[in-house]
Amino acid sequence: MADVDVIKSHLTSHPDFPKKGIVFLDVFPILRQPLIFETLITHLVQHITSHTIGISQKKKIDVIVGLDARGFLFGPIIALRLGAAFVPVRKAGKLPGKCISASYEKEYGMDSFEMQADAIKPGQTVVVIDDLLATGGSAKAAGELVAELGGKTLEYIFVIELLLLKGASKLDGPVYSVIQTED
Repeated sequence: MADVDVIKSHLTSHPDFPKKGIVFLDVFPILRQPLIFETLITHLVQHITSHTIGISQKKKIDVIVGLDARGFLFGPIIALRLGAAFVPVRKAGKLPGKCISASYEKEYGMDSFEMQADAIKPGQTVVVIDDLLATGGSAKAAGELVAELGGKTLEYIFVIELLLLKGASKLDGPVYSVIQTED
C-alpha cells in the first residue's frame, strides 16, 4: 500500500528515548505535514468504513475513544468524519464530574486511566484509538472502561504496533495497526 509507505517514511526514530535501549517512533512529524496527516486520517477512516463497521450488528460506530494524549490527535477528527461521538480517556484526576477508573501496568510502575461515567451508553459500539501499541496495558485499561459502561469495543486501532511486545494479546478485541514493526 503506497499510503502506508508514505506515512511510515514520515516517522522519526529517536534512539534511547525515553530510556536507554528504546527506539522511540515519533508521529509528530506527520502532523507537521498536512497532506501526510490527511493521508493517515483517510487511511484510518477507510479501514473503519470498509472493515470495522462490518463487525457491528448496527453497521455503525457510535463512539471513538481516544487515549491520553496522542489518541486525542486522531480520535476527534475520525469521530467527526464518522458521525460518532468522541470520548477521551485521561490520566487520573484530569476529567471533571463522576468518573470510572481502571489501572494498568507500565514499564516502571502502575498508572490509571479515567473516563466520565456518562460518556458511553450500554450497547454503544466503540473503536479505541491511540498512536502506539506496545505492551497493551493502557489500551486494555481503556477497553475495561468501555466494558464497565456497557459499550462494545469493536476494534483497537493504532498508527504503530511494536509486535515484539505482543500487546495485542492483552486486548479483548481485534487490533488494526497501520504500521507494524519488530523494532
